[in-house]
Amino acid sequence: MQSENTVAMAEKSPIELLQETKASIEEIVSKILSIKKQGNPKSENRELLTQMFLNFINLRQANRLILTEEEKVKAETELAKSPMDFTTLQLHNLMYEKSHYLKATKASKDFKSKYSNIDLISEQDFFHEAPEAIKSQSLSNDSSHDLMLKRLNFELHQRKELCKLKARLEEHKKCLVETNAERNKSLSSLPLLLKSLKKASLPVQSQLSLQKKLKYHNLAELLPPPLYVIYSQFMAQKEAFEENIDVEVSGSVKDAQTYARQQAEQNLESSRLEDDDRKRQKKRFKKEGIEEAGLYRVHPLKVVVHVYDDEVADSKSDKLVVVLKFEYVLKLNVVCVGIEESLDENILCNLFPDDAGLEAPHQSAKLILGDDHAFESSRTLRPYKWAQHLAGIEILPEMSPFFTNKETQNSDTAASASDQRNVQTVLQRIRSQKKRLS
Repeated sequence: MQSENTVAMAEKSPIELLQETKASIEEIVSKILSIKKQGNPKSENRELLTQMFLNFINLRQANRLILTEEEKVKAETELAKSPMDFTTLQLHNLMYEKSHYLKATKASKDFKSKYSNIDLISEQDFFHEAPEAIKSQSLSNDSSHDLMLKRLNFELHQRKELCKLKARLEEHKKCLVETNAERNKSLSSLPLLLKSLKKASLPVQSQLSLQKKLKYHNLAELLPPPLYVIYSQFMAQKEAFEENIDVEVSGSVKDAQTYARQQAEQNLESSRLEDDDRKRQKKRFKKEGIEEAGLYRVHPLKVVVHVYDDEVADSKSDKLVVVLKFEYVLKLNVVCVGIEESLDENILCNLFPDDAGLEAPHQSAKLILGDDHAFESSRTLRPYKWAQHLAGIEILPEMSPFFTNKETQNSDTAASASDQRNVQTVLQRIRSQKKRLS
């Protein structure tokens, strides 16, 4: 019976045996408790106690089998753990080697040589510019390393030369700084010297200005009457109203004196000779032409007026507007005016209405010029009517202004405009025209 139980237990796993034994013990305990409660005889408990003891034996046997199985599993685990530990150790070694290689790679990449920050010239420039003494050296068996060393030597050679040049330039700079300091010292005292010189020269300047004014007044005596009137009017405007202008007389004094003597001699001749001379001149004009007869011959002296901006208060910074040049055409008895050394003739054109300066201003000049009455187009100075008015040359209308009321009104308007053609009005219009065109 015991052998059968042992065989049956061997066929079962320790866990199953343990569970069956536990269930049997619980059943026997419940039967014993039931008998005790019912009060049955104790003889029935003996068999149950025997079965209980057998179950305890089985329980110990199952426990022993479990312990044996546990020892067996531990031994198998220990046997399986050894190759796993070996594999884990290999993995740690590989990871350590990987980390080492990564650090070495990073260190290699981050490594900076002693000439990594040197900006060397290209190899082509090295072979072209380097001296033969450097190129012929042999510094290494490695050709690329040898070339690098040669380029470094050439870089060192260039830097030494630059250091020498820097020293020379600094020495030159030092000399220049010392020279500039001496000159600045001289210049710093120059304003005081100039101030004292200016103060000392004021009487001389005043004398020169007076002499210049007297010189122009003396030259003005040789001017023909129309130009003299213009000169006197501009001078009067300047002195009376402090007009911002300069008036000069330019030209050949010698020729002007010669012309004055000739005019004085001609004034002594009789009117008959003058009439004959005028007739002969008229025939000569028709025969020889206008230019050959000296029709546009001008007086040697001219009146030059420098017109400045009247808005500039400081006389030291006067802004020049235009330079007017007046000349007198002897044969035509007209005064011509233009802008000196400028192409801004539009400033004077139609300064007053219907006064373009393209034809003779009065009847006598038109008769001398001929049928077309056209003034010479190549001349830059034009016979504007306002210039004749400033010169005191009166221009009579070609027809009587008393034919119609309209003509009378036009005549009154013309007379009013003629009254406005004074020096002040002309200067104001010239300045306004200059500002409008600029």
